Amino acid sequence: MKNRPVYAIESVDHALSLAVVLQQEGPLGVSEAADRLGVSRSTAHRLLSMLVYRDFAEQGSDRRYRAGPVLRSVDASAAPVPLLRRVALPHMRVLVAEVRETAHLQVLAGDQVRFAVTVECDQVLRVGDREGRTLPARLASGGKALLAALSPAELAELYANADIDLPGLRRQLGLVRRRGFAINDQKTENGLSAIGVSIPWPGAGSVAAVSLALPTARFDRRLLPGWVVALSGTAAAIADDLP
Repeated sequence: MKNRPVYAIESVDHALSLAVVLQQEGPLGVSEAADRLGVSRSTAHRLLSMLVYRDFAEQGSDRRYRAGPVLRSVDASAAPVPLLRRVALPHMRVLVAEVRETAHLQVLAGDQVRFAVTVECDQVLRVGDREGRTLPARLASGGKALLAALSPAELAELYANADIDLPGLRRQLGLVRRRGFAINDQKTENGLSAIGVSIPWPGAGSVAAVSLALPTARFDRRLLPGWVVALSGTAAAIADDLP
C-alpha cells in the first residue's frame, strides 16, 4: 500500500495538493488556496506561481488560477466535485469514526475513477490519502459501483474502443446491481481491499461513490454486511443533503 512518506517535503505536498484542487474543483483565488492549505497568502501565492511556471496552472484576467495545459490533458469529471466534497466530508468523517477504516469519495472521469476526497482512519496500518489519483473504473470498487448505474448504451459507448471483455464486465456489474455494492479485492494494489457503493443524485442518477479501503489482512468477509450497511447509510445521508 502507498501511504504518505515519513519524510514528506511539505512544500512539494502543498503544491501537488493545489494542482489536484485546480484539476478537480476549478478556479481558486490566492486567499482560497491559503485557506485550503492552512498557509499564509504569500506562501499560497508562491506555490501558485510555480504551478503557473510549470504549466500546471494559468491565471485568468480575474486573477484567479485555473488548471493549466498539463492538468487539462487528463479526462475531466462531469461531477460537481466542490459541492460533493462540501456535502460528503462530514458524513465520511462519521463513517470513518464508526468503522475505523479509510473512506474515499470517487467520481467517474472517462473510463477512469478519480479519488476526489479521502478521510483517513487512525489505525497505524491503514490505507492512506489517494486524493487526485485515478484507477480503471472497471477494477476499483467505487468505479464498479458507478459503472453499474450506467445504462447498457452508456457502458457500451464508454468502452467502445477499449480492449476489454465487455460481456464479462456486464456480468460483473449485474452482480453489483443485485448486491448493491462492489468489491475490489487486490485488483488495483496488492494488500489492499475495498468496498464501494454509489451515491444517488436526486433526479440525476449516480454521480459519485463512497468506498471503504483497508489492508487485505483486515478484510474479514464476516464483517462485510456491517461495512455495507455503514457505507449505504453514508451514501444515503450524502444524497439527502445534495440540492
